[in-house]
Amino acid sequence: MGADLQETAAAVSTPATHLEEPVDRAYLARFTLGNMALEREILELFAGQLPAYVEQLRTAAGDKEWKLAAHTIKGSALVVGARRLAELAQIAERLDADAHSTISDRVRREASDAVAAASDEACHHIAQLFARAG
Repeated sequence: MGADLQETAAAVSTPATHLEEPVDRAYLARFTLGNMALEREILELFAGQLPAYVEQLRTAAGDKEWKLAAHTIKGSALVVGARRLAELAQIAERLDADAHSTISDRVRREASDAVAAASDEACHHIAQLFARAG
């Protein structure tokens, strides 16, 4: 396995041991100018669309579809301050599907699993935020 694929495999299979929240609301608040209703709308839209984006990543038939799905997740995550998700999506986006197909398939599965787990974590966090807020 090439060094790039080894690094990618290690990165996507490393569990989240970070202390930061799945979504950085302070980061998002800078763009919403503290408008809580707008922040809520953005986060609910993000959480509502994220499962479809993750499914697109999981079912991508080729390299172009894979990269587009990963890029979409990365961009959406960056906008709301979901840094861990954005980092994992960026790793997924950089995968070279044509390098070694057997290895690539395994690494893609691991990458999509890691992205899905971070996505679930962010969506759960968002749901908890607004469940408390009422």
